[in-house]
Amino acid sequence: MSAAKTARQAAPTPSSYEQALAELEQIVQAMEAGQLSLDDTLEAYKRGNLLLQYCRDKLQAVEQQVQVLDGAQLKPLQTQADTGDEDDDRV
Repeated sequence: MSAAKTARQAAPTPSSYEQALAELEQIVQAMEAGQLSLDDTLEAYKRGNLLLQYCRDKLQAVEQQVQVLDGAQLKPLQTQADTGDEDDDRV
């Protein structure tokens, strides 16, 4: 079954982030293989865009939940490069 046919048959909203990501990976692989017709490529691209938006929305929702749980105290991760400790010669 081609990725485009899979995309048309799997048009309903994914049941989970993981399912959407797996389907998106299949679509990308099929498109990269270059064996889809122009119409199938367009359908796969459309489905891929829908899946990508679904994944983005899910990630944004989870981020909002984490912010609520952490009391909006999320801070960027500091690396050694950020703190300037990379040249620190302390032993």
